[in-house]
Amino acid sequence: MTMAAGVKEPDPSESPPILVVDDSRAQRLLLAASLRRHGFTVYEADCGEAALELCRKHRLRLVLSDWVMPGMSGPELCHALRSAPDTDYVYFILLTSKSERAEIAEGLERGADDFLSKPVNGDELRARLKAGIRIIEMQQELREKNRLIGDTLSELQHLYDMIEADLREARKLQQALVRDRYMDFGSAQASLMLHSSGHVGGDLVGFFRASPTQVGLYSIDVSGHGISSALMTARLAGYLHTESPSHNIALAHTVADFYRVLPPNETVARFNDLMFSVISTELYFTIAFAIFNLETGVVSLTQAGHPHPMVQRADGTIELLCDGGLPVGLIEGAEYDRVQVQLHPGDRLFLCSDGITECPDPEGHLLEEDGLGRILSRHHDEKGLELLKVVMTELGDFAQGAPFPDDISAVVFEYQGPQPPKIA
Repeated sequence: MTMAAGVKEPDPSESPPILVVDDSRAQRLLLAASLRRHGFTVYEADCGEAALELCRKHRLRLVLSDWVMPGMSGPELCHALRSAPDTDYVYFILLTSKSERAEIAEGLERGADDFLSKPVNGDELRARLKAGIRIIEMQQELREKNRLIGDTLSELQHLYDMIEADLREARKLQQALVRDRYMDFGSAQASLMLHSSGHVGGDLVGFFRASPTQVGLYSIDVSGHGISSALMTARLAGYLHTESPSHNIALAHTVADFYRVLPPNETVARFNDLMFSVISTELYFTIAFAIFNLETGVVSLTQAGHPHPMVQRADGTIELLCDGGLPVGLIEGAEYDRVQVQLHPGDRLFLCSDGITECPDPEGHLLEEDGLGRILSRHHDEKGLELLKVVMTELGDFAQGAPFPDDISAVVFEYQGPQPPKIA
């Protein structure tokens, strides 16, 4: 009979050694001699206790044992080997003259793999042993593959832990881009909220003193999520430097180291030019950019693909500003519009990313700008950072506790009216 294609016939000389256990010296010598003649390495034991010691000492994995022996029986020996800690799998064949089903069941329950009836037929014995050897080899191969898988998983876990640690540090660095979450400008106060859906995100909010009488406000949302978007926000933050006019894209250098504040549409157009001439990336971003005059209460705004800026009047009514505009970095040479709005004492300006307006409930319905307006109306009496906390809570209730799929960010700018001149 020939072997099936792809199946290798075990070579006795390369096979694991066999332990023959029998209290009958004659039967043991007969079996051992037969196996040695066919190239097998054989150990012998005359009782179960001696067999256990040999298995421990030589890590034997193939046992041929008589059933009935003084002291420890064959099934008891099998059970002892199965119960031993930190041992390799042992293929166990019981030699027996028993044929009752209950007795065979006992052997199987004790862990025996196979049975041979006495008197033993040599060809059948070798065939059973070779089958056992194949099982041992397959088990060893499976164990080695499992070890490799375990090593690979351990290495992947180590790499994941390193990445996780790096991302935690990156999150700290990104949050540091928004150093001040609140600023009092005298006649107005600015408050910020920034919450990433992952470790890092693509949203950026901020404010800066553009001149002694003007404040710049911005809400930015970079396309995509994750590390690339986060790196883009870090780069954009560098162009809106709060302490160095020469590094602020919203300021134009004039003579004698003076700077003038650019209209917001020109600032956004500058950003668009940078995306094509310097940054050169497939990413783009949306922005709502505003310049507020602290003396007059006039705010100039440009919207570029961002959710509509909102003004909430002192009486609670909501107004949506601007008409949309193209995202920054999509079309080279794009032009942007500017609108001007008069704020009165008690009015406030609200800028946010679409992580708020496109926050979904469990059925997939979005909050949208109308929903945000209702939140602002319900909490008209809340101010600054407390208002932003309430907005965050309302979003969580709307999503019914589900994780936010996008970054959440907002700017609220509250105007109190011109400050009276200080008396010397």
